[in-house]
Amino acid sequence: MMESVLVLFLSIIPSLHLSAQGVLNQFSYENLRFSGIQADVGLLGATNLTGALAGGVRVDYGMIAPKVRVLFGLSYFRSQFSDQARARFEQRLKGIVIDPTADDTIRVGRISLSDVIGDVDFQFVFPQGHSATVYLGAGVGIHVRHGSGAAIKGTFVEDALDVITAGLNGSMGAEVRLSPAWRLTVDGRGTLSSGLNTVSLRTGLMYRLRGSREQGAGKQ
Repeated sequence: MMESVLVLFLSIIPSLHLSAQGVLNQFSYENLRFSGIQADVGLLGATNLTGALAGGVRVDYGMIAPKVRVLFGLSYFRSQFSDQARARFEQRLKGIVIDPTADDTIRVGRISLSDVIGDVDFQFVFPQGHSATVYLGAGVGIHVRHGSGAAIKGTFVEDALDVITAGLNGSMGAEVRLSPAWRLTVDGRGTLSSGLNTVSLRTGLMYRLRGSREQGAGKQ
């Protein structure tokens, strides 16, 4: 019985090797080149933060495989910690403060958090004729965060908020052709990172270089 299983396994290995090799052969650096640039802005929601505006730029760097394109992005947002998050913080502080008369009030005031994000996305595109392209994407990013506020200035709390960390993101959206060069973009994005998860919905404009206007729709 074991010999039969071994023979079957050894017979499958060559086909698996050829299949994997075929997939890898579809990836190529030949079509990677500066193909377009996009600016976008939209609403962002995050854990423990109030809603904020987020903006950024994104560079389309061409197709790394059939229907798979590479984009590099840089974006920024700044937001305040929500009333609920600050109330929990104040309650924790009140619990360790010695107050025999129970008449002290703790107010930490506004605490802000900003984030500069650099990321790379791999987007699988689904051309919808010549007028639009729908895509699904996944990628990784680097987050450079900074916390600020009168109550935390110069404390370990500010140090804890000032971090550089990695994150994972997923996206879905569409490009709509406005002219041979210009595209209207709509992008929904979710990000998972240490200490902060966000979702955003942005819209923007992309300019495509002449040689990449068909490639942007997933054609090579």
